[in-house]
Amino acid sequence: MTYIERLSPWCIVRHFPNMQHQMLGRFRRRSDAEAHLQVLKRLIPNVVLTIIFNPVVEQQEQFASN
Repeated sequence: MTYIERLSPWCIVRHFPNMQHQMLGRFRRRSDAEAHLQVLKRLIPNVVLTIIFNPVVEQQEQFASN
């Protein structure tokens, strides 16, 4: 995940059948995501969209000591 994606944890996701999804946008603030979601719902009213919080969990390498 890039540095820019780490700064923007709020995402708008479009849902498709068979558990498929597409991320439409990432935002720094929830209020920005909500405003963008309102516009998208006006432009394409028959689409299922949701806002999710997608934080970055960095994997830490664990070294085994012998």
